Amino acid sequence: MGAGIYVLVGTVAREHTGPALTVSFLIAGVAAALSALCYAELSCRFPSAGSAYHYCYICIGESAAWLIGWGLILEYTIGGSAVARGISPNLALFFGGQDKLPFFLSQLHVKGLDTPVDPCAAILVLIVTALLCLGIKESSFVEGIITTANVTVMLFVIFAGGWLGFKNGWTGYKVSEGYFPNGVSGVLSGSANLFFAYIGFDVVASIAEEVKNQQRDLPLGMGLTLVICSFLYMMVSAVIVGLVPYHAMDPETPVSSAFAQYGVQWAVYVVSSGALLALIASLIGGILPQPRITMAMARDGLLPPLFSAVNQQTQIPIVSTILTGTCAAILAFFMDVSQLAGMVSVGTLLAFTTVAISVLVVRYAPPYEMPMEVALEATPESLASYSADSHQDENLKDSFGDVQEVPNASELIKERRQKAMRSILLTCIGVIVFISAASFSFLPLFQVPLGSITSCLLHHHQRIPSYEHWRNDTRQWLKKKFEMFGGF
Repeated sequence: MGAGIYVLVGTVAREHTGPALTVSFLIAGVAAALSALCYAELSCRFPSAGSAYHYCYICIGESAAWLIGWGLILEYTIGGSAVARGISPNLALFFGGQDKLPFFLSQLHVKGLDTPVDPCAAILVLIVTALLCLGIKESSFVEGIITTANVTVMLFVIFAGGWLGFKNGWTGYKVSEGYFPNGVSGVLSGSANLFFAYIGFDVVASIAEEVKNQQRDLPLGMGLTLVICSFLYMMVSAVIVGLVPYHAMDPETPVSSAFAQYGVQWAVYVVSSGALLALIASLIGGILPQPRITMAMARDGLLPPLFSAVNQQTQIPIVSTILTGTCAAILAFFMDVSQLAGMVSVGTLLAFTTVAISVLVVRYAPPYEMPMEVALEATPESLASYSADSHQDENLKDSFGDVQEVPNASELIKERRQKAMRSILLTCIGVIVFISAASFSFLPLFQVPLGSITSCLLHHHQRIPSYEHWRNDTRQWLKKKFEMFGGF
């Protein structure tokens, strides 16, 4: 549970959604749930470290996996550094201002550098790195304590803000512009900005090797995470938007300023402590997956073997953890990574896209080295061996004396794979055409209908062949041959 709820509420409500902020959170939650289902399926099939990189390596190929792996490393490194630099300003509230912070916690201006250095951010990154080197149990315990405290603060916002709302008549919902001031387009654009508040379930997939029962715990953990986050985010947004009119919200501190406008100054410190805890939790979640991804890349030969070494006592890739933590600390100390924060979104987009494509590949065109499950006692492999061993099965006659050619199982699978890959490619092209039609600003009269028609034609022209249909055909073929041989 990150700090996005404490910041994004004000900006998105003012610029996009208005009072309909809760609807945008719901739409973003549904989109995140679809991505989480893709991660859950692949993490159960391939329970190994590396998350999207590992899935891409198996399903798409080494070249694409190399790109996704470095994109994820860049995403987590820049994201963790950006979060670390945001902690110092939040600490200033508890000390009475930025000028009253101790020198090792405040941002310092150094001659010759355009960006102020932030020793507090570097120190916190190194502390989190040391915590992660202790072991996954210790870091998970600390993360659990921080998340519990954060949830408590959010529940306080819901109940205390709800009491203030009922007491004062929910003035935020009585604006003259109505519930949808910017229409449906404003709600959809707001949900696109709010989607990144749900990111975090991919971290669970990156530590799949360290989960005891992957088949049960990984999908359950991702599902419960999204359900709880969606509920809390929607409730907090409904309360805050109802307390303050959306055009009067503070874009930087919308939650704490809402309580300050009603004279509840002590609640500002409670909310600020929740934001600080959320930033620390995001920092831990940003540094945790990096060593696992580098370890997976080193196992596959894309990085030196040094990065794949695992400590026998803590069962943690300590070398990778120290190196990635040190790089993140250097970035947080010297650089203003806010200008590079947009690259985090690029890495996330690439990762989520490749995971969705990997699900299609696994379902309809699985890799040759991955066994393909069939709901029959005879698998395609046994079917192939059965056809090869039986010479008389090559030329069978039906009841009318006509010779029938028996299809080979490997040929059936190969033909199905080729059709599936073409269908997946055309599906991706159709999605790109549809999204482009809805995004481009020129030709407003024809863009959406033309793009929608083209996308539908692409999808209809090559539908992905159903595995159930292929399995039923195989079952009928087996049944027919078994009846000709007199059954078992």
